Amino acid sequence: MTDTARPPSRAPEGFGVAALLREIPRNWYRLNRAMRVAVVLVGSLVMWEAAVVLFEVREFLVPRPTVVGATMFDDPLWMLSHTWHTLLETIIGFVLAVILGVVLAVLIVSSRFLEETLYILLVTLNSIPKVAVAPLFVVWMGTGLSPKVAIATMIAIFVIVIDMVLGLRSVDPEMIDLARSMKASKAKTLLKIRFPHALPNLFAGMKVGITLALIGAIVGEFVASDEGLGYVILVAQGQFDTPQMFVAIVLLAVLGTILFFLVDLAEKIFLPWHVSRRRDEGNGGAAQVAGTY
Repeated sequence: MTDTARPPSRAPEGFGVAALLREIPRNWYRLNRAMRVAVVLVGSLVMWEAAVVLFEVREFLVPRPTVVGATMFDDPLWMLSHTWHTLLETIIGFVLAVILGVVLAVLIVSSRFLEETLYILLVTLNSIPKVAVAPLFVVWMGTGLSPKVAIATMIAIFVIVIDMVLGLRSVDPEMIDLARSMKASKAKTLLKIRFPHALPNLFAGMKVGITLALIGAIVGEFVASDEGLGYVILVAQGQFDTPQMFVAIVLLAVLGTILFFLVDLAEKIFLPWHVSRRRDEGNGGAAQVAGTY
């Protein structure tokens, strides 16, 4: 009898480093968005802790996340009260920026004269460093809530106006001609055609604007305040308390992230028809592309 040659053994299909690398994006996009955000944040904290320990960075320069967390829970109610104050300034300034921004955008689009006046004034005001004008708001409005809200509104409004104007002007001319042929008034054309078409641009501006409103609130607190996370940073700086400064910075980062994703959630609720929302949250397009290779 002659021995039949055995075929060469092969590794199971999908086995190896390449297959493992292909599985990572697949499993990643199977997680919902909240889980992905949590994994990124926790992973960043772990790398931060490891880097400080590995490179033996002094606590005076960069404290470990565990030290920052311990400092935060030394007096959590005190930190929450200052966080709430900054949050209130940010939300009020942001809401005013959205309302005024939409009104100004409608005026700019509806009148060429207003476009050549309001638009130029907005560009000029936006080019002025807000830190330079913040002391004027304190002189005019005092040291209470009003100047912080005004600065937050001033910083956030420009991007909302720009995006809203772009959305209102990006309507297909054939749609405008159709509305005119049906004797639709300018008000109906604005409400029924232009404004719905501009909603994606408005939410894009709101996503940027909410972060800018938070920056504006902190700028106002830096100038004159006895409450808020900006005030906490200034007090900690005067005492060379680096962990306390990092507590305020981490809270600002968390606050900004939450506010951004709240605006993103509102966009998802009010604009489910938009092309940017046509994807399966559990198995994203990137996961499907990864599965084809």
